[in-house]
Amino acid sequence: MARRTDPRVLRTRALLRAAALELAAERELHSITIANVAERATVNRATVYQHYQDLDELMLDAMEDELAGLIGLAARCPLVVLPAEMPQGFLDMFRHVETEATLYRRMLGPCGSPRFVNRLRQLVAEQVALQLVEAGAGRADEAGVELRAHCSAGAFIGLVTCWLLRPDWLPAEEAAAHAWQGLHLGGGKSAG
Repeated sequence: MARRTDPRVLRTRALLRAAALELAAERELHSITIANVAERATVNRATVYQHYQDLDELMLDAMEDELAGLIGLAARCPLVVLPAEMPQGFLDMFRHVETEATLYRRMLGPCGSPRFVNRLRQLVAEQVALQLVEAGAGRADEAGVELRAHCSAGAFIGLVTCWLLRPDWLPAEEAAAHAWQGLHLGGGKSAG
């Protein structure tokens, strides 16, 4: 039987996550300290350390809902067998990132969160692997499927990072269109 988490613990973690996201929306991650988060959440530093090992762990936890939304969109988007026309789901992924562009820029940027990048890569790779298996590329536990899935996931993270960090910001619609064209030129398998 699963143990029930104390509601006070849940409230404190929610306060800490909200404080961390507010601060990340205001400034670069490298300039945020545990003391800043504690002050914003109106708790003491020791309380933060009772819940999180370090700021990177806290930021990853704070971004979990954001990641869940993005991965939910990726699950509904063809990433292996590409239709000729860009599917709405592909554009929706870009629009999702665009709504929290500052947070994604900070998490993926040069002073970002390695744990976040690894978590995002793992989650996207899992979705690609499911689609590879469905397309008949092999079993999920085969090295080739795993390698291809992580290749695609890494490419997606690189693409989003490049888009977010460009000085001449493109709207999601334009970025998605360029990315979709790149996928087709890059040898993505097309449907039909």
